[in-house]
Amino acid sequence: MNGLELKSAMRAGKRVYGTCVVSPSPLWPAMIASTGLDFAFIDTEHIPLERAEVAWMCQAFAGKNVAPIVRIPLPDPYEACKVLDGGASGVVAPYLEEIGDIQQLRGAVKYRPLKGRRLQRVLSGDEELDGTLTEYLGNYAADKLMIVNVESTPAIERLDEILAVPDIDALLVGPHDLSISLGIPEQYQHPVFTKAITTIIDKGRSAGVGVGFHYSFGIQDAVSWAKAGANFIVHSTDYFLVRDALRQDLGHFKEVLGEEESDRTADDSMVVV
Repeated sequence: MNGLELKSAMRAGKRVYGTCVVSPSPLWPAMIASTGLDFAFIDTEHIPLERAEVAWMCQAFAGKNVAPIVRIPLPDPYEACKVLDGGASGVVAPYLEEIGDIQQLRGAVKYRPLKGRRLQRVLSGDEELDGTLTEYLGNYAADKLMIVNVESTPAIERLDEILAVPDIDALLVGPHDLSISLGIPEQYQHPVFTKAITTIIDKGRSAGVGVGFHYSFGIQDAVSWAKAGANFIVHSTDYFLVRDALRQDLGHFKEVLGEEESDRTADDSMVVV
């Protein structure tokens, strides 16, 4: 899918699927495309990727009709513009709680290249653009997605206010950080967590925007959230998927060949949330 197709599908309530891609290997875009995924989630909040690498990844995935969605490291409009200039189809800003931050993201994704004081007047509602400029900016941003990361109790408490901001295309739940904020670390089946994520899904879908999650700890929970209405599904990451497949195959080799398992402790220090 391209960005426009991804946006249209989510707003229509259809499910779209992606995975977090850590590797900048030139072999990855074709491989990811061959799986049937709709988008690639490129995370620059937690993953050490350089700007040129991210731009190359965006261009390569877009060339394979896999929409590149980039999470920037902080809710900064200049960071958003960087990845859009590099070819991103959409921008995710992390841990959003303040309406002002969401408005700034809106300005970067939906009104670029308009900037400065005039943009601020437009975002605040103090100025209306004329038809020619409105049409130009709308066409410029038609295939770009604005995605809000919902990862905390304050964000849930302000969810109605957040969803009142125009031009949001999707909400993305960060289950790990949300569980921390709720005071139930990694307890994804806890009633408090279930209530929180169900609230986000119900309110987001009722507002006509996509709602999804990035989850790397199995299928069961993810399927239950999808059944509850989540339709922007970021399944795991290439790092975890390759690691888990190798562990399983290596264990099978050693079991069949009668070898003892290594007592080496695997390094699981990389956590993508």
